Amino acid sequence: MATGNLKTYLNNQGVKFTTIGHNKAYTAMEVAESAHVKGKEMAKSVVLKIDGKLAMAVLPATQKVHVERVKKAMGAKKVEIAREQEFQGNFPGCELGAMPPFGNIYGMEVYVDPHLAEDNEIAFNAGSHTELMWVRYLDFERLAKPKTLPM
Repeated sequence: MATGNLKTYLNNQGVKFTTIGHNKAYTAMEVAESAHVKGKEMAKSVVLKIDGKLAMAVLPATQKVHVERVKKAMGAKKVEIAREQEFQGNFPGCELGAMPPFGNIYGMEVYVDPHLAEDNEIAFNAGSHTELMWVRYLDFERLAKPKTLPM
């Protein structure tokens, strides 16, 4: 979902948001630094393969996905971080690696680390490597309908 489409979607859902332009950055921590956002408030989206099915993990930029922890919590046989070529066509209009945390829009289950709920708002890539958005965490939760999962 390109930035314009994401804005339209959020507007249609009655979600207030703020957009911030920043220097081109690729990792969540680089984005946070470039946009002057605390790393714990910057939500990064990581695509996982859980028993062969793509899913989205959303967690603070300061954390890493612990696949064994996810595997155990889900009772899955196999969990791995998906390679970009495995999901590059799944996020039309988004730059690769800059997808917003609304995996549900793209037909994926969304799992969120409980640490993101500690702040009232979260920031995230808005489909590009030069713009992020801020929304209330409760709005993210209402729209993405994530399952909480310690990562």
